[in-house]
Amino acid sequence: MDPVIVVGAGPVGLALSLALAGHGVPSVLLDEGAGKDEPRTARTALLRADTAELAERLGCTTVRDEGTRWTGWRSMRRNQDVREIRFGEDGDLPSPVHLPQHDLTRGLRDAVMAHELVQIVPHGRLDTIEQDADGVTAHTREPGATWWRGSFLVGCDGARSTVRKLLDVRFPGRTAVERHAVAALRTELPWDGEALLHRMPPWRSGGQEVTARPLRDGVWRLDWLLPPRGELVTPEGLVARVRDTLAGWCGETPPYELLDTGVYTLHHRLARKWRVGRAFLAGDAAHLLGALGTQGLDEGLRDVDNLAWKLAQAWQLGASEKLLDSYQAERRAAVAARLRAADQALPVLRGSGLRTYLPGTGRGHDTLLTDGHLGRGALGAPPEYTRSPLAPPHAEAQTLVGTPLGGPVADVRVTAPDGATVRLRDRLGRGRQLVVLVAPGTGVWDRRHWMTAGVMPRLAAAVTALPVRAELLVTEGYPGASAHTVLLVRPDGHLVAAFHGVRPAELYAAADAARGGAPAAARTGPGRQRSGEAEGSATSAGAERSDRPEPDERTERADRTGQADPTDRTADIN
Repeated sequence: MDPVIVVGAGPVGLALSLALAGHGVPSVLLDEGAGKDEPRTARTALLRADTAELAERLGCTTVRDEGTRWTGWRSMRRNQDVREIRFGEDGDLPSPVHLPQHDLTRGLRDAVMAHELVQIVPHGRLDTIEQDADGVTAHTREPGATWWRGSFLVGCDGARSTVRKLLDVRFPGRTAVERHAVAALRTELPWDGEALLHRMPPWRSGGQEVTARPLRDGVWRLDWLLPPRGELVTPEGLVARVRDTLAGWCGETPPYELLDTGVYTLHHRLARKWRVGRAFLAGDAAHLLGALGTQGLDEGLRDVDNLAWKLAQAWQLGASEKLLDSYQAERRAAVAARLRAADQALPVLRGSGLRTYLPGTGRGHDTLLTDGHLGRGALGAPPEYTRSPLAPPHAEAQTLVGTPLGGPVADVRVTAPDGATVRLRDRLGRGRQLVVLVAPGTGVWDRRHWMTAGVMPRLAAAVTALPVRAELLVTEGYPGASAHTVLLVRPDGHLVAAFHGVRPAELYAAADAARGGAPAAARTGPGRQRSGEAEGSATSAGAERSDRPEPDERTERADRTGQADPTDRTADIN
């Protein structure tokens, strides 16, 4: 099989190549630049707990070594404190990780350079994409004009995506939703290690809102919300904002070192299609968002987590159209919901008039903004794929646990097959579904004893018979789950189903649904191809190459069960 072609070597493209490599899939990473990023301290990345964990799992050491985890979050309105949140005290609200984006990119690039399954190509400027029954051919122009052959192609090439334009995909949305003046400076503020959101600051140049978010080594990023169509921000005007803001917070302007400045305009856009045949879009090529504290980079890394295991299954075992279409159905719907929530909140938060002065209004507004900045609620929480085309049909044996179906699983401690005790999310990203048995008391047993006790032999046999690769794990407890509950988890950590007791037939059906049903090759026969499915493609993205190995016995057995329909509608969200 040909490698996957990844276009764009920003954080999302680098992360996708690393995620594919973690699944054992090679990739060619086309970098339009020379492989070096301009340091911009004022351009930072704010990663939520799930995306920071993903970056670390992919081998990005700078998130752990150079990222800043805040000690708290403080909200102010005029001269009064509105809310104070402490991080890490009870473990239920982890801090985001804040670091300059060039440091995040450097850490991901270092991991890519060390991986033999990733070939990075500098000055890889794409100008042509062609698709056929077996793959994608891409051409890069001078210098070093080259034709590249891949099994799939993913455009991670940013807001001005060449891939999106070559696929003729529309990118509608709203322009200049918010504008911010930004400064990175080294100074001392009264809130050591805390991030601050200050609404309606009482000094002249404060504007409607200013935030201060700490970085390492005493550096802070300050953002001032600007009028949507205000005057240009001059260097002198920005320095005046810095001095007024520091004086407003500290009583007088403390010594400071101005490191970097900028003015950022935020847009909200959503590509009409995220899949065209064997080509996909991810990151800013597929969506733009960022108002009210939402983070486009977070959503781009979630695209990676969702798409990588599906491409890996298609590359290694073949995939149904339902599985490949589910990327757009799940991720586009999730980002559309985020954009919709922001668009609904903007008139309320940025409006004027009597309602902004009603009792309790300020506190309600603060809650909305805090959710966006801290990754909670409709503006920031990790997505739940409750209406996924990969969701299994309801079975009587299913039970409810603390995680909703389609939601990200809780990171409980589990015992792995080698007897080691690890976090559940440490077992993600390996291309396997996870089967987790809730068995209180097993922690004090030696694994070789409890593997042959109780329900374990029957459950182990059921896991072996699944139509996909799966790993059996055991945990002492899971939120909302009783003893002998069995959880089925996707390779990206989202809950497929939970059963009370060992239910081999139901477990098999759920695992088959989560892979989108039997691969197209298993239904049509080796060497045969199906008719074209997506716009712009000559054939189905699941078409089988004649040199691919025969399906193994478990795949053939899954085909005979007829558990899943190979076709499904993708989400049509405008």
